[in-house]
Amino acid sequence: MRPNPLADVLAFVTMPHWPTPVFWLFLVASAAIAVIVWRRAPEQRTPRRLAIWLLRLIVGAMWWQQSLWKIPPNFDGLAYWMEQMVEHSSIELQSRFVANVVLPWISIFGPLVYLAELAIGISLMLGLFSRFGALLGALMGINLWLGLYSAPNEWPWTYFFLIVIQSLFVIDPPGASLGADALIARRRRVGLRDPAVQLRP
Repeated sequence: MRPNPLADVLAFVTMPHWPTPVFWLFLVASAAIAVIVWRRAPEQRTPRRLAIWLLRLIVGAMWWQQSLWKIPPNFDGLAYWMEQMVEHSSIELQSRFVANVVLPWISIFGPLVYLAELAIGISLMLGLFSRFGALLGALMGINLWLGLYSAPNEWPWTYFFLIVIQSLFVIDPPGASLGADALIARRRRVGLRDPAVQLRP
């Protein structure tokens, strides 16, 4: 049977591995936050806000999925792509840094890469500190774009489009649409109007 998006998504969300229930937990949390914001903030009840929520959820899920093959202590796949950066980076300084610093210390940089991608995924799925998560995603995208610019069978525009998407999220933080950022902002606004709110648990 040929691979198709529907089959791939179904396989991913039913994968018999510990990250699967954790991923479902974040999906449910994202939906719950969206419902809470929808009920509390009438201005959020628009197709645009709903679309932004769905798009940031999808991009966040992508970062989550891409973090799975970097779960410590297995960094073989990450090391392979780091070696590709050494050979195909468009910037010599980046190539030397990866060869002389990152690869020899992959046991340190591997977990950092994993945690960074995990943080981006969670940030976007929940809409929590989404500008920071998007900025981190944009920086990761720039690193991939420059590092794998001439790698075989890689299309540089793929990573550039990732940079574009993340940059748009930096400009207009998607967590402000049916996300935790919207809840935090609303609580601050209400607190400024009513100081007693700040004393409530």
